[in-house]
Amino acid sequence: MNMPNTLTLLRIALAPIFMIFFLIDNFYMRMIALVLFIVAALTDLADGYYARKLGVITGFGKFMDPLADKILVSSALISFIALGYVDPLPVILIVGREFSITGLRLLAAYKGVVIPPTWMAKTKTFLQMAVIGVIMGYICLLAALTHYQHPALELLTFDHHLYFDWLLWITAGVTVWTGGDYVVKYFYMIRSVLK
Repeated sequence: MNMPNTLTLLRIALAPIFMIFFLIDNFYMRMIALVLFIVAALTDLADGYYARKLGVITGFGKFMDPLADKILVSSALISFIALGYVDPLPVILIVGREFSITGLRLLAAYKGVVIPPTWMAKTKTFLQMAVIGVIMGYICLLAALTHYQHPALELLTFDHHLYFDWLLWITAGVTVWTGGDYVVKYFYMIRSVLK
């Protein structure tokens, strides 16, 4: 077990802990959740950096690193639904695509093929993290202003559902598109297994 893989497993472990804290309607719990999410997101940057620096890019890492991203992203998006901040449908599309491609990766591993993430998939992950950051930032800022009864709280009384849903629909579109790209590239393998 090398450092990059340890960081990847740490990100997976932090996802449900983040979700538990984030779902508690309390200012301090939300702040702890925010810190946990930031730490988990930073492990994504760190494991890739150390894998390249130490020259320890492994099949395990190539499979588990994208899976860890999917678990972290899914936990945040499902939390947003549970709290009533976003429409479930784009989240269902995003999470459905993510775990469908995970299934494809498992299928590839069964056939002895490692599917590395494409540049499009990396862009998709960045977009997902950015949108999650915006929504989470709003929720945490709202919690802070409410906790301190700050007069700026009135500035956050806009129709956030409209904006958040649009951001998620755009993200869902890019996410589904990249999923289709994987299916097209590895269709030959899917067809051979289904025969």
